[in-house]
Amino acid sequence: MQIEYDVPIPMSDGTILRANVFRPIGDGEFPVLMSYGPYGKDLPFQDAYPRQFDAMVKAHPEIAVGTTGKHQVWELADPERWVPLGYALVRVDARGSGRSPGFIDSFASQETRDFYECIEWGGTQPWSNGKVGLSGISYYAINQWAVAALQPPHLAAICPWEGMVDWYRDANYHGGIPSSFFPRLYGVQIETVQHGLGTRGQKNERLGVLVSGDVDLGEDELGARRADVAQELRQHPFIDSYWRDRSADLSKVHVPVLSAGNWGGQALHLRGNIAGFVESASEQKWLEVHGEAHWTLYYSDYGVDLQRRFFDYFLKDEGDWSHEQPPVSLNIRHPDETFELRAEQEWPIARTDWTTYYLDAADNALSLDPRPQPSEITYEPFGPGVTLLTPAFEEATEITGPVAAKLFVSSESEDTDLFLVLHLIDPDGAEVLFEGATEPRHPLSQGWLRASHRALDSARSLPYQPVHPHDAAVPLVPGETYELDVEIWPTCIVVPPGCRIALSVLGRDFDHGREGLPTAYGVEMRGSGVNVHDDPVARSADVYNRPVTLRSGGAHPSYLLLPVVPPA
Repeated sequence: MQIEYDVPIPMSDGTILRANVFRPIGDGEFPVLMSYGPYGKDLPFQDAYPRQFDAMVKAHPEIAVGTTGKHQVWELADPERWVPLGYALVRVDARGSGRSPGFIDSFASQETRDFYECIEWGGTQPWSNGKVGLSGISYYAINQWAVAALQPPHLAAICPWEGMVDWYRDANYHGGIPSSFFPRLYGVQIETVQHGLGTRGQKNERLGVLVSGDVDLGEDELGARRADVAQELRQHPFIDSYWRDRSADLSKVHVPVLSAGNWGGQALHLRGNIAGFVESASEQKWLEVHGEAHWTLYYSDYGVDLQRRFFDYFLKDEGDWSHEQPPVSLNIRHPDETFELRAEQEWPIARTDWTTYYLDAADNALSLDPRPQPSEITYEPFGPGVTLLTPAFEEATEITGPVAAKLFVSSESEDTDLFLVLHLIDPDGAEVLFEGATEPRHPLSQGWLRASHRALDSARSLPYQPVHPHDAAVPLVPGETYELDVEIWPTCIVVPPGCRIALSVLGRDFDHGREGLPTAYGVEMRGSGVNVHDDPVARSADVYNRPVTLRSGGAHPSYLLLPVVPPA
């Protein structure tokens, strides 16, 4: 393949961004697969993330077949696998990152406008056929939705793989509860490849290239050239223009979409992929949901074939994707972490039997029958909480779709945080955990709500998915009972006979209690991944660890709503 490094892409304000271009040998016009992001276009995957790379290749050895891996980088397509398929790959270092100068302001409108201009550049090069597709994982997926809403003329299709669409709800304020995820990632994965680190930064020894540019800037100057993410997030606890500027307007996304999510992407990489599919205005859109680790299937034969057929159709006018691919493709999960690929026509699945399990606080039970007698249980939020269980299932039962809960609670404080955890319990009473997108072992699903954010958006809320505007906080009156509707993120499991479903109500992040697991961004992987809510100021014990009482039965019919899916 032909490779051009550090190709200049001029922005309208005079800034020059840098891109690497990989394309087939010889003359010709080729469809373009583009990515734009801050992780360093010249930073090799296996050097920067050796543990993840080795695990990925062990799980799917075909990833290493037919490629040297020399040009493989974190969360982006491998050109040695895609250029032979007749594509030109363009990787752009985002403004202020890698070898592109400028100010880093993640997901802000300037980044989106830069991406727009890069797409138009790629669509008008002499080696381009005029059709640009977008490909990439996580950050490289999130910004696809945003730039698609700007409707660049040369954008022909997007494939956001495990991203998000709502920067507030999907990543930083789960149910209004602040997460420390992005500030941690920012310090580890973005600041470390900021343009201007020069010789103090990382080097691609294979290419002899300084990942963060050839200029050495001082620490003060580097700090002045990037947003203070942690401070900004603290300054915007409610949805305002800051969040709207960084979240996609799905009503303006009309381009063909293949949205790929992960059942294990709790608190980061699932809700947004489904919302993008459901809410985008595109008439040509498809949803796929899978399991395994966050970065793995994108590179596998399964993932490459799925993406290739999609892009071949919309960028090359080849194949019959629109007729052969069902609108929804779900990898149905079993407790042994095997999957069965199944076609569906919509999300949620139309034949879903929405099943209500009523809470019985007296017996720590979940029952199909409403509890006529009132009962209650009081717990310490930072302690073990309350866990309620269904009876054992008598036959194999599939649960696939969004989950919701309505809880009646009171607190001795002016506010409280609800952390809801959905579990699968085996016949011996042990929890079955699953491989997550960014967490080795996680529960079936999780949901969150800060009680002072309990107001509902009546126009958007559905029985199975409450939506909160998060535009103000209304404190609780200590001791008064409140009705709280909690969104629990979608899940999928075939429950075997003899197993049970459990719901835990906590005031802290889920912790499975197992030891010896790895860390990421300084966080030990204990069931909630890196998406923890541990800010001691935003979650002070004086407010959020005061006793909470959960009520059920009678005038307080707390319940869990599960999406039971009968066979087609």
